[in-house]
Amino acid sequence: MGINILGTGSYLPEKILTNDELSTMVETNDEWITQRVGIKERRVSVTETAADMAVNAAKEALAKAGLSGNDIDLIVCATISSETLCPTVAGMVGAAIGAQCPAFDVSSACSGFLFALDTAAAFIDRGGIRNALVIGAERLSKLVDWSDRSTCVIFGDGAGAAVVTKGDNYLAHLLFTNGGNEVIEIPSFGGSSPFYKNEPKHPYIFMDGQETFKFAVKKIVDDIKAVLDMAGLTIDDIAYIVPHQANVRIIDYAAKRLKISPDKIFVNIEKVGNTSAASVPIALAQLASSGKLNKGDKIILCAFGGGLSSAACIIEW
Repeated sequence: MGINILGTGSYLPEKILTNDELSTMVETNDEWITQRVGIKERRVSVTETAADMAVNAAKEALAKAGLSGNDIDLIVCATISSETLCPTVAGMVGAAIGAQCPAFDVSSACSGFLFALDTAAAFIDRGGIRNALVIGAERLSKLVDWSDRSTCVIFGDGAGAAVVTKGDNYLAHLLFTNGGNEVIEIPSFGGSSPFYKNEPKHPYIFMDGQETFKFAVKKIVDDIKAVLDMAGLTIDDIAYIVPHQANVRIIDYAAKRLKISPDKIFVNIEKVGNTSAASVPIALAQLASSGKLNKGDKIILCAFGGGLSSAACIIEW
């Protein structure tokens, strides 16, 4: 199974929410947030939906790839924060760019983009699909309890996208789901059925920070070692690692266990926060635009999050 990335794009809302501004809303401060998660600011949507942000990221990726909506044969979007269950974010993107193709969403929280990428790769490998548009888009500001300082300081909004085509640069890939809702849970709208007897849960992000931290560090390390073994490579063969941007301390701990130079890890969490499924594609698009990647460079994308899920892959640029 193989794909090549033709172009990447990202979109962040204009509104910047700083730690100092957050400290006027909830009991916290810049030092507390910076030390615990490494975030200085995040973007929050004022008017854009998850689909609006996905469209903007998709258009940039298409422009970088030199393609139009008519050239896209499949759209897969990873999201947990769409304003509508139907139509899907992918479907709304397809309408906005003029694509005439299958389009659907996948849900695997912060690992979602890599699940979507692997799904697109499988469709391409099967045949009949030439170019696919893979997106991660989130408006997490609608899922955050803004009175809970343990979660509201972490998350942000945004979208990232990649146009992929058939190729031989998808060197290894791994998906994992542990299941369960004890560590991370985001309840959906409970509805108003007169027959359902269970108490509805508040539809906000719940996260056990300590357990999330332990799971994340272990899975980053284990998954990276696993895909390296699959590809017959060592960490020295890797130019960059693009991890899910959840917590800078998680990234630092994993890097130490893997004995990786910090220069090999792309980190943007200070400016964007945790954007769940949009995190990896936003970081990838920013790395691609930085001019640091050269043709033939091997990069690892890795993620972890609710589900509990994790994913990793190696791509040759």
